[in-house]
Amino acid sequence: MRVSLIQIDVNPDEPVESRRSRAAALVAGRRGDDLVVLPELWTVGAFAFDRFEEAAEDAAEGPTARTMSEAAVEAGVWLHAGSVVERAPDGTLYNTSLVFSPDGRLAARYRKIHRFGFDKGEAVLLGAGTEPVTLATDDAVLGLATCYDLRFPELFRALTDAGAQALVVPAGWPDRRAAHWTLLSRARAVENQAYVLACGTAGEHAGVPQAGRSAVIDPWGEVLAEAEDNREQVVSAELDLARLARIREEFPALKDRVLR
Repeated sequence: MRVSLIQIDVNPDEPVESRRSRAAALVAGRRGDDLVVLPELWTVGAFAFDRFEEAAEDAAEGPTARTMSEAAVEAGVWLHAGSVVERAPDGTLYNTSLVFSPDGRLAARYRKIHRFGFDKGEAVLLGAGTEPVTLATDDAVLGLATCYDLRFPELFRALTDAGAQALVVPAGWPDRRAAHWTLLSRARAVENQAYVLACGTAGEHAGVPQAGRSAVIDPWGEVLAEAEDNREQVVSAELDLARLARIREEFPALKDRVLR
């Protein structure tokens, strides 16, 4: 299973429609991959809290969904389109991830459960998701999480219990905590004996430098591919699902769990 993480640059001076078109072109260029992943809130910027209201859109029919659906079809890939600020029918805003099938169908959406901000920012502006989400693609079962979720291992255990083999984590992770991004991504892979696809943004969000360092990590915690820095780039790797099954069989730590 070949995966690519697109560490797209979020430049506040670039019009959103231009960034959508650029992201779609980058996705379209990944024909031959099985899964392509974009970062968290790449249309607006994860720290651009003052723009959330104006940037909010319908998760299924909004401009980002339409553009990403078309890009998935053009590339013939499963596309985790990162997340958008979703406006629900009751007016509540959510940080919502969207996954499209190769035929352009919206196959899954995940509303971020753990909101960052400590009683400000995302934590007060957005509603919280309530349900872990997994999705069976043609090649693997994906478990969906977003950025700050990475600090809460119980979510990832629930995804693993639901059959996840690859844990997909789009993020807008700040550079000042880049070491945590790397450490936690590897920890989630090791403790769940799963691949982790950690896709961050490049550039800055509302003046907050981003960590970048998108990475594909195997079930032993080994980094298969990693972005060199926080510049825009594509990170690609092959996932061996048969090897994952062997690791879980030969080192069955998940079966020895006592506390649940």
